[in-house]
Amino acid sequence: MNSVKNGPPKPPVFAISLQISVSWFSYIFQQTARGLKSYKTGEEEQILKRMAEKQRIIVPRVKLGSQGFEVSKLGFGCMGLTGMYNDPVPEEVGISIIRHAFDNGITFFDTSDGYGPHTNQILIGKALKQLPREKVHCEASLERFDVEYIDLYYQHRVDTSVPIEDTMGELKKLVEEGKIKYIGLSEASPDTIRRAHSVHPITALQMEWSLWTRDIEEEIIPLCRELGIGIIPYSPLGRGFFGGKKVVESVAANSFLQIHPRFTGENLNKNKILYLRMEKLAEKHRCNPAQLALSWVLHQGDDIVPIPGTTKISNLDNNIDSLRVKLTNEDLEDISAATPISEVAGSRLMITLLVLPGNLPTHQQKIVIQQQKPSKILIFVLMSYSAWNIPSDGEINADSETESWN
Repeated sequence: MNSVKNGPPKPPVFAISLQISVSWFSYIFQQTARGLKSYKTGEEEQILKRMAEKQRIIVPRVKLGSQGFEVSKLGFGCMGLTGMYNDPVPEEVGISIIRHAFDNGITFFDTSDGYGPHTNQILIGKALKQLPREKVHCEASLERFDVEYIDLYYQHRVDTSVPIEDTMGELKKLVEEGKIKYIGLSEASPDTIRRAHSVHPITALQMEWSLWTRDIEEEIIPLCRELGIGIIPYSPLGRGFFGGKKVVESVAANSFLQIHPRFTGENLNKNKILYLRMEKLAEKHRCNPAQLALSWVLHQGDDIVPIPGTTKISNLDNNIDSLRVKLTNEDLEDISAATPISEVAGSRLMITLLVLPGNLPTHQQKIVIQQQKPSKILIFVLMSYSAWNIPSDGEINADSETESWN
């Protein structure tokens, strides 16, 4: 907020002559009143802005996993900034959104060289250069982010043609060489998680988790907590479904949601009922459906770090404000009951995308910005996977991305 020098602007002053006609005097009087009203409104706006600044939520930081890795409680999915759910945003808009997220305490950013391809990485790299961070050097494969080591490195999708023990063995070597600090997995089965963890501790597991996708609750969440593994839910707003009526009523023509099973035909009509229920519950909690849905995910535990994304600062602020919503165990049960999985129409996966040429990106990166000092930031976290394979052993390898676009 820009400060005003020498106090607020003075109201307009009009000199009125004694010889002025009544009608002209009336006109001048009206203009003066309008000026005073404008002055008062402007002053009130400044006061409201200052109050909003004081009430602004700064996203807290939490430990992810049991190895001491710290991130913001809420992350940011960057995929849609360069298209997929919508048209790409202008570069300056994308950078402003990332900076706004950082200014509000978000230090976990999800990106991939498959987004664009490459343009998402380049955008994030440009945004990071505008943040107060420590300049470091890096190898060619990471030059877009200017990092010399990776804090958290994921196998984004399990390559079922390679034993997970072999993959973890190679990742363990990178830890020993100081090139990465922590190891993560994404969309892995319980058996794979256990086997991987026996080779080297897994710090974080990324899985789709939202009100209408709860497959992981029965077995994977308890396993992660048993092993001390943090959980990163992607698509926490059901790919934007709980983000607002605009998404529910009509899917943008340029969005891949046009072919998503839950957003097409009769399935979408059935799922609209779930949204209407959430709308009523949101009124009870004095928030909107998106905030209630995201708060539900955030309340699942201190080891949970969801990564919603958006192309609008207003939606980003809306997501951050979900941290204000306080829910009791009874509230959580009511919300879950309003969106029973048995009533969700359509699969969460789009297997058809797996076999389309050109839809096979090879790496996904995740960045975490760790603030070491008020004026210096270090960049961390990249995720990667080596191959896409339609699973034969229970692994879920579809490209379920990290957005909950509003």
